Amino acid sequence: MTQASLHPMLNVAIKAARAAGSIINRASLDLDILKINSKSPNDFVTEVDQAAEQLIIETLLQAYPEHGILAEESGREHGNKTSEFQWIIDPLDGTTNFIHGFPVYAVSIALAHRNVVQQAVVYDPTRNDLFYATKGRGAYLNDRRLRVSRRTRMSDALIGTGFPFRRGDNFKRYLKMFEAVMQECAGLRRPGAAALDLCYVAAGYYDAFFETGLNPWDVAAGSLIIAEAGGLVGNFTGEADFLHQREIVAGNPRIYGQLVQILAPYTRVITQEALDEDASKSSAKPAADASAEVARKVAAAPAERKRGPVRIKKTDKSSDDAPI
Repeated sequence: MTQASLHPMLNVAIKAARAAGSIINRASLDLDILKINSKSPNDFVTEVDQAAEQLIIETLLQAYPEHGILAEESGREHGNKTSEFQWIIDPLDGTTNFIHGFPVYAVSIALAHRNVVQQAVVYDPTRNDLFYATKGRGAYLNDRRLRVSRRTRMSDALIGTGFPFRRGDNFKRYLKMFEAVMQECAGLRRPGAAALDLCYVAAGYYDAFFETGLNPWDVAAGSLIIAEAGGLVGNFTGEADFLHQREIVAGNPRIYGQLVQILAPYTRVITQEALDEDASKSSAKPAADASAEVARKVAAAPAERKRGPVRIKKTDKSSDDAPI
């Protein structure tokens, strides 16, 4: 697909992603002088995350000042909080990889309209790979149309995942999950950047992917790219409501169905009652507190938080979903 034929909003997102990628690439040349702060144990934020996010927000709001923003480092502090359009941004997915010089990280930008993702960009600055999609118009890697793999047997499937790293993660639950999947598939991989993992499903590199503890900015863009490449995305029980559930399964249609059967016993689906209660309380208390309360209700172990900076105010994890 040529640049001229892209949706105008997608073009703006691509411009923002590439600009953020330039910041990240420059910083990667001298990691020794990088300022790093810890949000929580094993969860980091750098000045690069913040600079990239600021540039993305400025680029998007310059083009669409009436739109809303949900960003990993600054939450909903920017943009129009009541807009039907919301940009969902992860300026550097894979920060831990980045600060160690491990070249697996990406910029992720999605645009949702009325809670449905319409535009998606995931940019890998180390390889200059641009994954993008517009709802109803297919998914692409650079100029190549993407399709999910055609494998039909779990025994032949390569599966991507994420490992637990946060204090409070239920490691025993993870080990049971991994054991169940590993016995059925050809291999399990964990590079450490969920946005790229999802794009690898769309490209057919993986046959499926699953992880828990993810936030909307980790999966919003990748989920549309998979759907436009012919894949399926859902929670561990196979329902389309995954963006707010902190669990996700994605894959080609045949492997997806088999993986859901394996993972369904490990679901922590948030009930609608909990979501409704959270929404009713959000006007009376900070959104981050309300989201934490919902997480406590649905988790047997302490709530999982991938990225919750101490010094940057976080917002609610409610965001927007699925294909448009």
